[in-house]
Amino acid sequence: MSKINVADLVAIDMHVHIESDDHGHTDMPDDFREAAQAHFGAAHDPLGIEAVAAHYRERNMAAVVFTVDHEATTGHPPISNRYIAEEAAKHADVLIPFASIDPARGKAAITEARILVQDYGIKGFKFHPNLQSFFPNDHAAYPLYEEIQSLGVPALFHTGQSGIGAGMPGSGGIRLKYSNPMALDDVAVDFPELRIIMAHPSFPWQDEALAVAVRHNHVYIDLSGWSPKYFPANLVQYANTMLQEKVLFGSDFPLLPPDRWMADFAKLELRDGPRQKIIKDNAVRLLGLDSGTNAS
Repeated sequence: MSKINVADLVAIDMHVHIESDDHGHTDMPDDFREAAQAHFGAAHDPLGIEAVAAHYRERNMAAVVFTVDHEATTGHPPISNRYIAEEAAKHADVLIPFASIDPARGKAAITEARILVQDYGIKGFKFHPNLQSFFPNDHAAYPLYEEIQSLGVPALFHTGQSGIGAGMPGSGGIRLKYSNPMALDDVAVDFPELRIIMAHPSFPWQDEALAVAVRHNHVYIDLSGWSPKYFPANLVQYANTMLQEKVLFGSDFPLLPPDRWMADFAKLELRDGPRQKIIKDNAVRLLGLDSGTNAS
């Protein structure tokens, strides 16, 4: 399959989950999936690489795809990062693979991160502090961040409210305390060359997320997981002005479809320049994409 042709893209979605592999293994237990779909008002069978690639190809969009390694918290083995990388390579015109490794895996996580980038073409790493039960500024995770920084790829962190576990007894054991974006201030200070993406409008810590993004050169915000019509006014204001170079389109597909996100985003009062940067141009720069090539 040909590489991404940036000039032909309408947008780059920075936040897309792969929910199933080709053996039917899913990304989370059934009760968690049912609760998440209820929270988002979604209803679909778990989607795999082929379906996701087709969805984005039809829309002339590219998508960053990943799973989440939360086995230590839920007991559910993750979809293989190597599988996602290999299958995404068959759809390199639209898919950009990220990986997920729980920092609790220790030295094995560091070795695997290097293999995934150097041998499998992984372009970044996804962390979900709520699901992985760790504070991002826990120094136990620092050796893994050091490796990711040296590999020159971004690290994407869930921040704020999580629909995973919502409505379940005890929220499925998923705790919100881990996802305050202020913890990423420490990470950005201690790893000044690490490109950090704070995923989602960071309710109830939106001001904290904006402060961290304004303060640090390599900290970005993706807008996934919320319909733009619910974005806080301060987030829209910053996206339209001083953070226009550091805000990224993300949907959270399959739970939130890009069509709905884009339709609601079109109604926001944004200037044309910031709007184009958010839906595509900032991601092109962050991911090292240029016309006719994929990130390398």
